[in-house]
Amino acid sequence: MDGLQKQLKTRHITMISLGGIIGAGLFVGSGAVIQTTGPSAVVSYAFAGLLVVFLMRMLGEMAAHNPDSGSFATYAREAIGPWAGYTVGWLYWFFWVIVIAIEAVAGAAIVHEWMPAVPIWLLSLILTVLLTLTNIFSVKSFGEFEYWFAMIKIVAIVLFMGIGLAIILNLFPGIESPGTLNLFGKGGFSPNGTSSILLGAATVIFAYFGAEIAAIAAGESENPKKTIRIAIRSVVWRILLFYIGSVAILVTLLPWNSSEALKSPYVTVLELISLPGAGLVMNIVVLISVLSCLNSALYTNSRMIYSLAKRGDAPRIFGTLNRYGAPVAAVWAGTIAAFAAALFNFVSPDVLFQFLINSSGAIALIVYLAIAISHFILKKRMQRSGEESTLKMWLFPYLNYFVILSITGILIFMAFIDSMRSQLFLTLLLTGVVIASYWVMKKRVDRAVYEEEPPNHQSS
Repeated sequence: MDGLQKQLKTRHITMISLGGIIGAGLFVGSGAVIQTTGPSAVVSYAFAGLLVVFLMRMLGEMAAHNPDSGSFATYAREAIGPWAGYTVGWLYWFFWVIVIAIEAVAGAAIVHEWMPAVPIWLLSLILTVLLTLTNIFSVKSFGEFEYWFAMIKIVAIVLFMGIGLAIILNLFPGIESPGTLNLFGKGGFSPNGTSSILLGAATVIFAYFGAEIAAIAAGESENPKKTIRIAIRSVVWRILLFYIGSVAILVTLLPWNSSEALKSPYVTVLELISLPGAGLVMNIVVLISVLSCLNSALYTNSRMIYSLAKRGDAPRIFGTLNRYGAPVAAVWAGTIAAFAAALFNFVSPDVLFQFLINSSGAIALIVYLAIAISHFILKKRMQRSGEESTLKMWLFPYLNYFVILSITGILIFMAFIDSMRSQLFLTLLLTGVVIASYWVMKKRVDRAVYEEEPPNHQSS
């Protein structure tokens, strides 16, 4: 039991998790995936979503058994070894630092359209600091902010899906349904071949990253074991509904080979019904999505480094709490690091900033692998000791094998894709550096302990 306040309710944690995954990537990035894959993009989203469903179930079982703010980093430490927990924790912290920087720049760019006199770098700083303040006040204030941010996004997606289905079913007067023309009439369901489905899956699996936040936040709920069971179960089906459902509507309504229509696919669909200010409406929704992801990223980032500090894997100052039970130093560490990274976007966007983005590109897959392997090892231990879990993984251990092989396959696949190769190798390089830093740190700690407590030499 750590000193974090237990103020989050089940509704907060469910929305925090959804807020972490429903970002600008869904509203804007889905168009690029559809253009690459064709209508079969829905299969790419379904396959990647299925892997994440299995991973969340594994994580849920471990979290229900041992709720902890370090989540999968703690489980990797217990299952694989201290070096694995250290490595996964720091990689995850770095990933969210880069996400904070990207989301801050993206949000500032939207606001800049309305306030052109204010420079984007200053708007980035203002947005980041404002959301930092919600995180350092108390976890409850963060939870409430994120709850309403996520609620707005979900309402927007539900309304969009309702409008899309109404068009498909010919319920809008004056708008003719495309029927199956866009699905099968423009080169077939998979016009770029089966390999494009795998390429799409390798691309979109990163869009689901953030669902694991529910397991991290569970450690600050009133009843962690009950909350994690409810949150994981509800998050899983909502991920599939919102992502797969909305993408299925997009590929039915819009031609996959129209770059203009897919540049901002949700705006294009809203313009079909002549919605006044469709672009402005979507800009507001995307801004809220960006702020929500930024808010969740600040929270997750701080809890991970807090957990690392409590285990001696990060400076002790990051393990301190204010009177509201919030790890202030940990929150500010992420904020300052992220703003420094965001500045690279203005100083050296094509070299330094791109390097940071690429080096964090495959971290999600490293974390996913760690979750699947940790669950396999810890579940085996539980079985040997006769312990029962309250949230069981399906078809253990066969689905673990399936997920591990699939994630490994995607990592190998990335090495042969021009647009992903640099992300894979830079992430592997970064992972190697982090692992090396663990052994350097451990050697120094061992030497310090040795010098403080030299061994007793007994004469023979």
